[in-house]
Amino acid sequence: MGASGAILATLVAYHLALLGIGVWAARRTRGGEDFHLGGRGLGPWVAALSSAASSSSAWTLLGVSGAAWGLGLAALWLFPACLGGFALNWYLVAGRLRRASVREGSLTLLEFLAGGLPPPWRRRFLQPAAAIVLLSLGAYVASQFQAAGKTFAASLDVETGPAVVLGAVLILAYTLLGGFWAVSLTDCLQGLVMAAASVLVPGAALLAVGGPAGMLAGLREAGLDDPFGASGGLAAGLGLVAGFLGIGLGYPGQPHVVNRFMALRSEEEVARGRRIALGWAMVIYSGMLVTGWCARSLLDPGLEDREQALILLTSELFPPVVAGVIVAAVLSAIMSTADSQLLVCASTLSHDLGRRGAGGRAVLQGRLAVLAVTAAATVAALLVEETIFRSVLFAWSGLGAAFGPLLLVRLLRGPVRPPWSLAAMLAGFAVSVVWYETPALKARMYELVPAFLVALVLAVAGSRRARSA
Repeated sequence: MGASGAILATLVAYHLALLGIGVWAARRTRGGEDFHLGGRGLGPWVAALSSAASSSSAWTLLGVSGAAWGLGLAALWLFPACLGGFALNWYLVAGRLRRASVREGSLTLLEFLAGGLPPPWRRRFLQPAAAIVLLSLGAYVASQFQAAGKTFAASLDVETGPAVVLGAVLILAYTLLGGFWAVSLTDCLQGLVMAAASVLVPGAALLAVGGPAGMLAGLREAGLDDPFGASGGLAAGLGLVAGFLGIGLGYPGQPHVVNRFMALRSEEEVARGRRIALGWAMVIYSGMLVTGWCARSLLDPGLEDREQALILLTSELFPPVVAGVIVAAVLSAIMSTADSQLLVCASTLSHDLGRRGAGGRAVLQGRLAVLAVTAAATVAALLVEETIFRSVLFAWSGLGAAFGPLLLVRLLRGPVRPPWSLAAMLAGFAVSVVWYETPALKARMYELVPAFLVALVLAVAGSRRARSA
């Protein structure tokens, strides 16, 4: 069996398993709470691994390894940034959000943030909030479909366009079947596959390059051995570090991540979930950084698309069957984020904005919304040219600045008065977009940092110091 045949066979078996999970989950999905939040029945392993995997998209495997290839040691700051974001979510958000969402009966992040607002303000808040979710997660999902296309194209020698459609159809299938249960269980499986790949690939790459000394020698030869970026001076170096560390601020504002906390079946399992998630993050991010750094010595330095470094390195280091498992890991990263985001977009359309049905009607509304969002994201993936790294960071910053500060203040200080809630959300998103679209500003610092701070100041100013959630 040739390389393409082995990879294809591995992927077929893997996706049959995912579809099997979808069919099983469909039998447990009887109403809106099941479809949108799994009946609040997630255990610590499923909650931890599914939240971790859904926050660590193709950006983590393809983007982080590509950033390490292109930036060298300067990409090191991604590790404390992302690990810090996991810690921020699990220590400050998870337990508090679970308790508060159960108390208020909230099924989505937007419903929770709008909780307690009088009806006129609730509508004023939910409409722009939904637009932010659909715009940001739509861009995010499109980037995941692009990543699926790149992976299929590089591995199976097919055109990128049909490959994008194929990836979208696969993700759509099990998300439609089982809703939140299917998404959470498949994300858990995908998280395990991603972790295995993050051990195998950097381990083999380190052996091939001659160990850590050989890896550092390759970075030195390429002029990429300065963790602060040698070319821009001290100010640019500090801006780079602050920008990377700022990525961690985005974790509390990601609806597709924090909804796993709302779905935990008991508060006692938060501590166990925290240990699992942080351990997983350490393996994934350190593994992808080492992979990118080793690829500098093992791949052609003229590599046109650095986000292909992981796939190309895998094909050189492993036999076809193992390469198939690695490719499945990349697709896992894509699917574990895209399916969660599709479900959040569907919940936004059918639950937060729509006329909420009950029982089977609520499930049907959710499935139709998933179908509509998938179609729109597929078209965007085919028509919009942008790197995965940039697309994801834009969506991450928009969501993180719009919802993260507001969520943290509400959980830690108490309710935020209606005008201030709306102002914090809109200002955070607006600053993020303006900063992103202004090259002079973006070159100095990642847009999430200033946007998050502006929104945080407004949310604190409008909060009522209070009872702990």
